[in-house]
Amino acid sequence: MEARGELPITTLVELSAYNAQDLGDKIALVFKDRHTSFAAFDAHTNQIANGLIAAGLKKDDRISFLGRNSDHYFELLFGAMKAGIVVAPIGWRLAEPEVVTILRNSEAQLLFVERELLRPAYSDDGLPFMRAIMPVNDADGAFIAWRDSQSADKPAVRIDPEDVAVQIYTSGTTGAPKGAMLTHANFVKMRAIMSTSGGEANKYYPDDIALLAMPVSHVGGTATGIWALYGGIKSIVAPQFAPDDVIGFIRDEGVNNFFLVPAALQTIARDPRAATTDFSRIRAITYGGSPIPRKLLAELLEVFGCGFMQGYGMTETAATIVVLLPEEHLGDAPKLNSCGKPLPGVKLQIRGVDGTILAPGKVGEINVLSPGNMKGYWRDPEATAKALDKDGWLATGDAGYLDEDGYLYISDRVKDMIVSGGENIYPAEVENAIYGHPGVAEVAVVGVPSERWGEEVKAVIVRKSGSDVTAEDIMAWARERIAGFKVPKSVDFLEALPKSTAGKTLRRNIRAPYWADREKVI
Repeated sequence: MEARGELPITTLVELSAYNAQDLGDKIALVFKDRHTSFAAFDAHTNQIANGLIAAGLKKDDRISFLGRNSDHYFELLFGAMKAGIVVAPIGWRLAEPEVVTILRNSEAQLLFVERELLRPAYSDDGLPFMRAIMPVNDADGAFIAWRDSQSADKPAVRIDPEDVAVQIYTSGTTGAPKGAMLTHANFVKMRAIMSTSGGEANKYYPDDIALLAMPVSHVGGTATGIWALYGGIKSIVAPQFAPDDVIGFIRDEGVNNFFLVPAALQTIARDPRAATTDFSRIRAITYGGSPIPRKLLAELLEVFGCGFMQGYGMTETAATIVVLLPEEHLGDAPKLNSCGKPLPGVKLQIRGVDGTILAPGKVGEINVLSPGNMKGYWRDPEATAKALDKDGWLATGDAGYLDEDGYLYISDRVKDMIVSGGENIYPAEVENAIYGHPGVAEVAVVGVPSERWGEEVKAVIVRKSGSDVTAEDIMAWARERIAGFKVPKSVDFLEALPKSTAGKTLRRNIRAPYWADREKVI
């Protein structure tokens, strides 16, 4: 049995038609009791494209999806692509003000949303460009009825490789979300590279079954769905990650291909049912989002009995760009603390603050030149110019170094981003939410070690004179303003925050004591 290799396509729009002809009635997506074949997926995406065009949308318009993972998301994603329309998925766990910010920035003309997540603010006068709101994953079948009322003919819209395929939002040091525009070429070229690199972890065989459990609002969630469709394999779409469901899918559905963050893998491995679950169909597990501590890796190797491959990438690179292969995870492998080496076609440079390329072993900002590098940030030329230079090199915001053998080591985050259970959290977002509390004079937010999540959010606060604000007060205040996963898990109080001579808060100094004696600090 041979793995599926590189396909003769240049855009993702061509993928569904190619699969329909090549694979026909083979099941592409399973969501609860819905089973969609590759042929039906092609027809459904044509119908959605024609429905969007009939609604008055045109090429390069934006629409949004707000909901948990579902087969309808992937149908909407590819249907919009066929019409040249760009989907901007929104994390369903975000707080209402955060959702409104993304809707306003993207100027989404249609919002496809789960009914229980719908809020009045999404259709008020503050979003004048919003044409309509369409329910998805709904019991009354409104989305299916709308889709099936459209023509299944292929829409007559020209799509080029450099057209934007999807717009994934990522925050930054200011806390303001930015829409990373990822093109068809980004995905098609990176998948072609990945299909010939990374060993068994990057291959798709005809009887493989993928699990899509990571949030589709993240590049990892959307990309793994695209990769599975490219690989021509069946995918089980899980609304969200739940260890009960994952073990059931492995045991009952034969799932053997998935991408999860270490916190999720730890939860599965420590579930009592793991001891009686047959994991033998799994050849290798790909993980990312945060490192796996050596002790946890040993535990996972024993439970799953397969190889592990770490992938390093970011929203702006569309996919994994650096991999640590399964064989480099075994024993006392000297490269275990690295992220691995860049994939073929990917170049890395470590640059100093003046832009100078640094020698091996010297820490600086990681810069990437890759076929996966984004087109830019939606309607944000200033942020785009800071991230991408004239030659296409992307400044990642991560600090690290390359060793003499070309392995990448991450030593810190220039952007101070916290990765908690695979969720990217920026201190500025949390600090902005807390600063308004009447009892807070100053606040700094850092990531501290967590056995379960890899990192978790800690707020360090200086009270205003006379204030007796408590940690519980701060958490409750933040919970009303930001998503629950961003709310600090703990709060410490200090008389003063450490500052530089220029008056800048030294977040690194605050973070350092919590990471003392840790194997791998990022």
